[in-house]
Amino acid sequence: MTSRERRPASGTQHLLRSGDYHAVVASVGASLRVLRHRGPAGERDLIVPFDADEVRPAYRGVSLAPWPNRIVDGRYRFGGVDHVLPLTEPERGHALHGLVSWLDFDAVDKGADHVTLAAEIEPQTGYPWRLCVESAFRLTADGLEQTVTATNMSDTVAPFGASGHPYLVAGPGRVDDWTLELPADIVLAVTDDRLIPTTEQAVDASDPQRFDFRRARRIADARIDHAFTGLRRADGVARVRLTDASGSGVSMAWNEACPWVQIHTADVPGRATDRIGLAVEPMTCPPDAFNSENSLIYLDPAARAGGSWTIAAI
Repeated sequence: MTSRERRPASGTQHLLRSGDYHAVVASVGASLRVLRHRGPAGERDLIVPFDADEVRPAYRGVSLAPWPNRIVDGRYRFGGVDHVLPLTEPERGHALHGLVSWLDFDAVDKGADHVTLAAEIEPQTGYPWRLCVESAFRLTADGLEQTVTATNMSDTVAPFGASGHPYLVAGPGRVDDWTLELPADIVLAVTDDRLIPTTEQAVDASDPQRFDFRRARRIADARIDHAFTGLRRADGVARVRLTDASGSGVSMAWNEACPWVQIHTADVPGRATDRIGLAVEPMTCPPDAFNSENSLIYLDPAARAGGSWTIAAI
């Protein structure tokens, strides 16, 4: 048995520490496996963690590239060519969350408070471009910063988008118990059955109780799996805040590189994991951008692009 075969199921573990924060990044999918903060009341999770020797549940903490969210029917047309991708969300019939979620990333830079992981997307059926994807994590006094970028190593322009997929935890309880502040004016409506994007709507138009969190309020029984835009920013930064009844919690902030954010209340009725965390996914483009071309990045040969975000304790 080789040392590679003896590794935990989630891959090589990278422990980061700085001040009151510590994090663990797993190499498979460049996944943020643990993020904890030590405060006056002790240490607490800021994200839903998973075990090192566990196959990562769903997309918990994973890096997303070369697209976030869904490509409807796994089909798109780019540069006059039709492309068909494997359907990685078979129950809805879509290609979900890109091509790197199960790649094993190598550490190309590492220190006590930071690590940069890299992997290559090889040209393949449905995505015939070679990209070098890097996911960099750094702990500071302001929290954990993650940056996901890609460099186009092919000779032609490639379609590209990026995101991350942490499930935030405000404190004890579940999503229903927590208060959300989401500074977004617009929600992307989707079909009920397959979550296919339809139209952009004002958050206070059709179902404000479900979508309008511009003023902080309890999530209660709202079920959300939608992309939001029209983000209100301070000094170019959009910020989501998730707090518990005591007022403590977690925030997530990002700049203009991500004009969209997906919010998902992690609804899996009947399971122990139902609504145990709130997925907050800053995105460079919305769902199905390979078809709509909305905010899609056209990545030129040798060019580099991506997005970054910071998770911090409140």
